Amino acid sequence: MTWVQPDGGLEADYARCAEVTRRASSNFYYAFMLLPLERRRALYAVYAFCRFVDDIADDDSVREPAAMLARWREELDNVYTDAPTRPVSRALADNVYRFNIPREYFEEVIDGVEMDLTRRRYRTFADLELYCRRVASAVGLICIEIFGYGNPATRVYAERLGIAFQLTNIIRDVSEDATRGRIYLPLEDLARFAVTEEEILAGVYSSRFRALMEFEAQRARAFYREAEEALAREDRGAMLAAEGMRLIYAALLERIVRSDYRVLDQRLSLSTPRKLYLVGRAWAGTRLRRAS
Repeated sequence: MTWVQPDGGLEADYARCAEVTRRASSNFYYAFMLLPLERRRALYAVYAFCRFVDDIADDDSVREPAAMLARWREELDNVYTDAPTRPVSRALADNVYRFNIPREYFEEVIDGVEMDLTRRRYRTFADLELYCRRVASAVGLICIEIFGYGNPATRVYAERLGIAFQLTNIIRDVSEDATRGRIYLPLEDLARFAVTEEEILAGVYSSRFRALMEFEAQRARAFYREAEEALAREDRGAMLAAEGMRLIYAALLERIVRSDYRVLDQRLSLSTPRKLYLVGRAWAGTRLRRAS
């Protein structure tokens, strides 16, 4: 079952999704360049949907975010019943059956964003891990359906990689999240390193904060390693774009580490040439494995 827009405007819908992806996340945009057009456009649609949903929790101009999320749930109904009403969901509807993407993954993404509306602290890492699974691992599970895979272990790869990505984002965005009154670092970790909530919110850099961030970086590295170990050999070629993203995000984490975790007064990132180099490295690595 595939959505067909009567007026032929689906190309414009896909262009809109590609532009959203390009503007909002160059990390994903560059990695998606490695894919054939059909899969690349499907991923743009997925990313744009997730971006619009996620922005509801972060946009202060949204007066009734819970109601808006409810409307996106209704639109998800439309996507899966071939009655989409928005450009992004029209593009998404063109792909959910083509790639057999379970609806539950999109529901989880919305569930994760709803957590942002009601929670500003996470007591334990187990609490935070649930959030990461919803807003990041669920997206990874959607993506691998589009990439195509054969070994069920690749789902573990997607789950672990999603958590690693989200932990990297949390480490990078400590200051930005604090301006919204949010602290994603588990409170049990703050207590372990004697860092107070007030210090995080005020942007106080200290040796204790540095030790805390080193602990979080080691946790993220462990998830990157687990993802690598879970990726089945026969699916490595299909996961080319995911591997490109893994190299980019892992490099971003190491950039933060080399800065001595100076994330309170700046938002660290990678240059465009560096991202393109890493994407090229992922492509070359796949070609070499195929040749061998």
